[in-house]
Amino acid sequence: MFTATANLILPSTVTGSFPRPRWFDVSMWGRPLDTCMLDIRFREKFQDALAVVISDQERAGLDILTHGDFHLDEDMAGRAWHHYPLQRWAGFEGDYLQPEQTTAPWLHYPCGTLLNEIYTGWRWPHVVDKIEHRPLDYPKLWRMAQGKTRKPVKFGTCCSQVMALFLDIHTPKYKDKHQVIWDMAEAMNKELLALRDAGCQCIQVEEPTFHFMANTYGKDHEEVKFMVDAFNREVQGLDDVELWIHTCWGNPNMQRVMEDTSYAKSIEIYLERCRGDVWTLEMRDRNQKDLELFEPFKQHLKKKIAVGAVSHRTLQADRPEDVAAEIRKALNYIPAERLIVS
Repeated sequence: MFTATANLILPSTVTGSFPRPRWFDVSMWGRPLDTCMLDIRFREKFQDALAVVISDQERAGLDILTHGDFHLDEDMAGRAWHHYPLQRWAGFEGDYLQPEQTTAPWLHYPCGTLLNEIYTGWRWPHVVDKIEHRPLDYPKLWRMAQGKTRKPVKFGTCCSQVMALFLDIHTPKYKDKHQVIWDMAEAMNKELLALRDAGCQCIQVEEPTFHFMANTYGKDHEEVKFMVDAFNREVQGLDDVELWIHTCWGNPNMQRVMEDTSYAKSIEIYLERCRGDVWTLEMRDRNQKDLELFEPFKQHLKKKIAVGAVSHRTLQADRPEDVAAEIRKALNYIPAERLIVS
């Protein structure tokens, strides 16, 4: 259901995360939001940081805003994007280096490379018991941001199945990773429904793994089919909000993670097989590769398409004329009423 982008032509947004002000030097580190807000230093800095990030986006003229992902800890290479729910749900314990033999096949990098330093530097909890939902405070976080603007605030969260890439099972209560992913999807669904009930009308689930999996195993592989089912379970009951599906190809410490970044094997999955209203794609940093794949769908797109029109990896600021050129390229394949600029 289109809410935030209803009746808008070429609406603009950002994916989610935003550079932190240097004075915003506190993090939640696994604590509930209410506990953090008892600390007057956290309370003042967090409230002020939200006001700044909302104001920056309003002055830039964006239509759909975010809270900058400022609830995530400022840790190494963005681990907190995955780690935030794992710190809070029941069933997890500790911080451990994931063994190489259980690491996803596309996350192995030679010693001495920055990506190897990142993926061997991150630590993850073990699955030690039945995974159960505990509050992530998404409704409270969204209300704090939405209260600072009349424009819609989009709230995004890491998809359960991409978090599961880093988890190892240390309990007889789970026989395989599929059971872990399904319980995590159900836990996240409870949080997303609470976010919807709080009034959030634009929810973004970030990085389901279909595009990685399809390129690794093939689009009709049973693993891909399971991930689609798990995603659809995760977002069940959200038909009355605008549901965004964010995809990219990895960005820890601004690094490119994968060689094969084609959406060719997954475009039909995202457009036809999974629930949602908006699909976001990494485009600017890939030189708009794969835009032509939308040609056969151009006249009957059900979802809106959000394309990245600004590079998130280079220090060079994108000039207005460069961004306009990216939008014009996209309009050759995606109708204006179905295009969102990110």
